[in-house]
Amino acid sequence: MALLYYGRDFFVTLIISAVFAFILDPAVLLVMKLRVPRPAATGVVIGFACVAVYVLTVLAWSQIATITEDLPAYTLRLSDLWSKANSRLDQIEQSTIAVLVPKTLRDQSEQIQQKPQEAMKARRRRANAIAQPPPPAPPVVQEVRIHTDPKPFLATIYSYTAGYLHVLAMASFVPFLVYFMLSWRDHLSKSVMRLFHGEQRYIVGKTWSGIGDSTRAYVLGNFILWVFLSCTSAIIYFFLGVPYWIIVAPISAFCSLVPYVGLPLSMLPPVLAAVAIPNRFKIIVTLMLVTAGLHVIVMNFMYPKVIGRRVRLNPLVVTVALMFWGMLWGGVGLVLAVPMTAAIKTACDNVESLQAYGKLLGD
Repeated sequence: MALLYYGRDFFVTLIISAVFAFILDPAVLLVMKLRVPRPAATGVVIGFACVAVYVLTVLAWSQIATITEDLPAYTLRLSDLWSKANSRLDQIEQSTIAVLVPKTLRDQSEQIQQKPQEAMKARRRRANAIAQPPPPAPPVVQEVRIHTDPKPFLATIYSYTAGYLHVLAMASFVPFLVYFMLSWRDHLSKSVMRLFHGEQRYIVGKTWSGIGDSTRAYVLGNFILWVFLSCTSAIIYFFLGVPYWIIVAPISAFCSLVPYVGLPLSMLPPVLAAVAIPNRFKIIVTLMLVTAGLHVIVMNFMYPKVIGRRVRLNPLVVTVALMFWGMLWGGVGLVLAVPMTAAIKTACDNVESLQAYGKLLGD
């Protein structure tokens, strides 16, 4: 536990690199069909992936800048909606009281509430009638100005980035780790197999193959479903006029893939963004129906086809995994909890002595 907590930067970097390697491996195999060596094919794929990440980052940053500029007006609209909702609730409460409570009881209640108010007004009138002496003048306070020397440019940059240096340092290793994992995949597999002999080599080979196939199917399948949901949702949100659809669609798609609670989570981003649309009630209802429909289609029809039933986790295990990895690694742990638990279940399913634990983790 202590090793996982204090070494979280190392483990998170390694696991994220492995996830990217699983996602990019089919693209590397596709480039290798053009008779390109594996190291060169890996370099080409990683180069295209870095360009795609850069383009998506620029688009997301432009949307975030727009959201930052529109945030005061958006907050004002939310406050206006909240005040209207409160006034509407007050009206409903008053009408309900008028229907359920008899008029005589309402009159008595109003009289009881008016008596303390009249007493308070009388006390205030008596207090104002008594002449109050003028308050003494405050002593003169000498003005003091503190002059701070300007910080050097490098010191200013370091003060802002000091808290993120270890994150940036670990993130800089990700492209290199992904490259070596992809270009040395066959060599690593053969080297691991040479560590075992006889029947153990067969068991390790079967386990290694099963873990690789199931984990690749899980990670790559979820990535494909996320891309499909993001693109489909983005097109629909664009035509419906949802603000910030470039960011809202991927977030909603990611939330939709969360096991067992994906449906309500996926509705939150588009609904919150649609608050800024005039005549928003019909738009919000349409967004909820469309998002729910996409979630049902993907999770009930496409998910079994793309990922299959090789990796199925029961809801208790998923909840415990989210709590455990979220406690250890924070937000990154919440993102990686399900893939890591799925990989553990796959390993248990392919090792005969651990198959009982695999069934315990499954649904």
